Amino acid sequence: MGTDFLSENIDDNFGFVYLITNLKNGRQYIGRKYFWSNRKPRGKSRRVKSESDWKKYYGSSDELNKDRKEIGNEFFTREILSLHKTKGKVNYEETKQLFINNVLTEALDDGGPLYYNSNILGRYMKKNYGNFGTNP
Repeated sequence: MGTDFLSENIDDNFGFVYLITNLKNGRQYIGRKYFWSNRKPRGKSRRVKSESDWKKYYGSSDELNKDRKEIGNEFFTREILSLHKTKGKVNYEETKQLFINNVLTEALDDGGPLYYNSNILGRYMKKNYGNFGTNP
């Protein structure tokens, strides 16, 4: 286990690529998160930069979040894999890691999917590449 990453560690980084691991079954999720969000307050014309919810974020996977609710966050680890200074580099590295780690096809020993990730870029879907009992 590494050390905790805090707001004061952000420096000039825009975001990060992360890995979440389910300690009970070994399944994983790779994603990206930005440190900042630009929101337009109601009734205002200018956007306001504020820190995002990155400290408590666990990804957008419905299946992952269902497991979190069932067994509890204490059975999940969150790890920052890499930090990046621009939005483009965050997005590029996430996509690169998704392909390098074969998130759509890698399986656990029992044959189930290793990764919670269900797609890459909304274009490449696990159902079209993974062989987890969903393909004829």
